[in-house]
Amino acid sequence: MPGGYEIHTESNIMVAMRDGVRMATDVYRPAKAGVALDGAFPVLLQRTPYSKTREDLALEALFFTSHGYVTVLQDCRARYLSEGGFTKYTDEGEDSFDTLAWLAKQPWHEGKVGTYGLSYSAHTQAAAACLNPPNLGCMWLDSGGFSNAFLNACRNGGAFELRQLTWAYKEAVESREAHADPDVIGAAIESQNIFDWFKKLPWKKGHSPLQWTPDYEDYLLDIWARETFDDYWKQIGLCAEEYYDSFSDVPQVHMSAWYDPYSRTATDNYVALSGFKKGPVSLLMGPWTHGARSVTYSGNVDFGQSAIIEHLAADFNHLRLRFFDRWLKGEDNGWEEQAPVMLFVMGGGSGRKNSQQRLEHGGRWRSENEWPLARAVNTPFYLQPDGGLSTQLPEGPHPPDTYLFDPDHPVPTVGGNISSGQPVMAAGGFDQKESEEFFGSEEPYLPLATRPDVLVFQTEPLVEDLEVTGPVSVQLWISSSAVDTDFTAKLVDVYPPSEDYPEGYALNLTDGILRVKFRSSWERTELMVPGEVYQVEVGLLPISNLFVKGHRIRLDISSSNFPRFDVNGNTGENPGTSPVRITALNSVYHDETRPSHILLPVIPAD
Repeated sequence: MPGGYEIHTESNIMVAMRDGVRMATDVYRPAKAGVALDGAFPVLLQRTPYSKTREDLALEALFFTSHGYVTVLQDCRARYLSEGGFTKYTDEGEDSFDTLAWLAKQPWHEGKVGTYGLSYSAHTQAAAACLNPPNLGCMWLDSGGFSNAFLNACRNGGAFELRQLTWAYKEAVESREAHADPDVIGAAIESQNIFDWFKKLPWKKGHSPLQWTPDYEDYLLDIWARETFDDYWKQIGLCAEEYYDSFSDVPQVHMSAWYDPYSRTATDNYVALSGFKKGPVSLLMGPWTHGARSVTYSGNVDFGQSAIIEHLAADFNHLRLRFFDRWLKGEDNGWEEQAPVMLFVMGGGSGRKNSQQRLEHGGRWRSENEWPLARAVNTPFYLQPDGGLSTQLPEGPHPPDTYLFDPDHPVPTVGGNISSGQPVMAAGGFDQKESEEFFGSEEPYLPLATRPDVLVFQTEPLVEDLEVTGPVSVQLWISSSAVDTDFTAKLVDVYPPSEDYPEGYALNLTDGILRVKFRSSWERTELMVPGEVYQVEVGLLPISNLFVKGHRIRLDISSSNFPRFDVNGNTGENPGTSPVRITALNSVYHDETRPSHILLPVIPAD
């Protein structure tokens, strides 16, 4: 791992922001014989809310510094040793800009700064880029950098992502209040049973597991209450797409994964910025869950040894080092000569159960020149009256499929695009069955497809392999007995029965949700007329998967996915503020005049 330099570290430099609040900052400088070298070097910056002294972050800094960079790690505002009050996301643009301005004044600053980091550290990068700081040189955004937090990762289709609750609770455990008074406040927070609290939604101010950390409680309840796309959601730090025109035109990599909540953030940012920035702008999409780039599996599904990031370079540090060396040191290493898009196509494995008891789904890396792929054929697969799914339009009139949605008995979440959800939610790919592993499941732990409130539509066994790569959407004609309700959609790869899986295996690939009162606009609500039919669109997160011959393509339609999303009470009120719930009789239509379908980007066979 070490390069040619020793390392000298200066810890807890207090860097003042424009409002006088100081950020605790560690600076790693190339050294010889224990003494920091004079002269200027290219600089790398990571800003984090998760402690700049965390071992993995410190090891990264040591690596980059040993290879001739000044590496700077900073605690975000109000985190660990940094001053100020806690506000999630919305201070990061100005704080990042001011930190870059401070770096520009340092004698060891060579002229340009590269930024890097995962998740929240990627959000800070995008926030900075919205302000176009003059000394920003390049960026590697790993699984974050909100294109639009209202549509991705905070809210989704009008619903609220409840992983924000588990994130806030876990961070409250590590808060200043908890550390300042561990015997009282710390003990009170840690004694809470988060599972019990998820049974008591919505949370009330002063009567939640966050009551001892008012900043965290206020943040959570505030964003849960903000259910329309207003000026709050359009701020720097939450909505890069509002600032694409001013967004820094520097070399940048947008990286995420098919089971990551930021998959659409990465692809949306790539599509928008690669269209008019010189960059160059790159996209890297793996098969992982959030940040799990060096394991072969996601959830209970294994993709093979080639799935890990080390398949692309010696390790993740060396992959990024090559990028930084090209754009901060000017090394002619051929970085810009490679294809701008690198993605992992899942599927094609043996389908057996490996020694870790995971499904061998397999997959392979592939280089592409654009996203979405120009050769993709957007193909509608229509819902059929008999539960089929076909490229053929349904013929004649047919009655809709109708089910009772009871918000007191929601469909449990079984995997998916989740981060910070533990211990309440599990991310990744799983056989779509209830089990004690998944919150809300009930004995006898049957497949989700057996539930009366889950509509299942699937193809006949495929006669040849079929690859789906790109954005996915579902067009539905629906009605409800309620003035508002939700519709969920989930794309599933159905394995046939085998020796290892006698009942087959229903692998979740991607999903989405729509709160119907937002069918026409995210900025205003429009209630339904009970019984009236509406055409709506449910957006799913992007995907790349090879459906193997003999498998089925399946679409599951329902009205809940809990605890991934908050549960609609069917009253038109925000379930984050109103505890009132009523049942809804929901219908999905599939006839020749109302041809509900899923639109799949099918890649033609070579």
